[in-house]
Amino acid sequence: MSALKVIQVPAAFNTVGLNIVWILVGLIAIYAGIKNLLDEENPSRIGTAIFWCSFGIVTALGTWLPAKVSGVLVIIMCLPPIFKKVKVGKTNAPEKAHTEAQFKKIGMKIFVPAFCVAVFSLVFALFSNMSSMIAITLGVLVAIIFLVAYDSKENKPQVFLKDSERFLSLTGPLSMLPQLLGCLGGVFTAAGVGEVIAQIVEKVVPKGNVNIGIIVYAVGMVLFTMIMGNAFAAITVMTVGIGAPFVLAYGANPVVIGMIALTCGYCGTLMTPMAANFNIVPVAILNMKDRWGVIKNQVLVGLIMLVFQICYMIVLK
Repeated sequence: MSALKVIQVPAAFNTVGLNIVWILVGLIAIYAGIKNLLDEENPSRIGTAIFWCSFGIVTALGTWLPAKVSGVLVIIMCLPPIFKKVKVGKTNAPEKAHTEAQFKKIGMKIFVPAFCVAVFSLVFALFSNMSSMIAITLGVLVAIIFLVAYDSKENKPQVFLKDSERFLSLTGPLSMLPQLLGCLGGVFTAAGVGEVIAQIVEKVVPKGNVNIGIIVYAVGMVLFTMIMGNAFAAITVMTVGIGAPFVLAYGANPVVIGMIALTCGYCGTLMTPMAANFNIVPVAILNMKDRWGVIKNQVLVGLIMLVFQICYMIVLK
């Protein structure tokens, strides 16, 4: 696989590039806070401003802020959502008639910008050592260039800034879940949760029975991902607690087991509100009446995929 990495960038490029990406994200969040503070139509403009500004500061400057300062800002950031003081103000969303007219004018070319993001992410993931976040950002920049070139009058710079803020505000406090859940995975690993799980599973799973170990490992990945909302955070804990001592230790192929165990975790992603980016954000953006509508349509798919992947691991172990 490393032979495919024909585009090599220095480590400093990824370090500096990621800092720039997070600064841009943080600035958009700070803009959302200032905009809502000045928005008299927002019933909780102070709480909303505190949330977005503190979120933006941590996101943009977290690399350089002292850990205690970042911790205080995270606590401050969490207070407005707890007291339900984060609201959506004036959104300036385009009217339906304008949207329909633009679609008739643009047609299927409307998917070109989104396609750019996907292509850049895939190409750089396969053929370079560039960070995925940087690759996605480059895809977004190319998409913006396409949009400006297509209609510079309609797609002015402030349009991208306002729409970024609009979608961020629609997502609301759920936008901080991926970062917090990712941190939670590190905390669980450092606290030795994996070892505790290993001690519990040891009493249930017969030593040397790899097939039962695989089933418990896969189901554990699903359940832990549903709790944490993040398969990447779950796999570290589950591999330390179940995968390594009850599956890999008995000669199972680590490439197959590790890869499929992660996709088992993705089955849990389909079935949990904790995976806010996938299951809650679409509900907010699409104004769905059923808050659980996305999850309800994914549960059966997730269960079928889980059974298939468990069989796949057992056969190819």
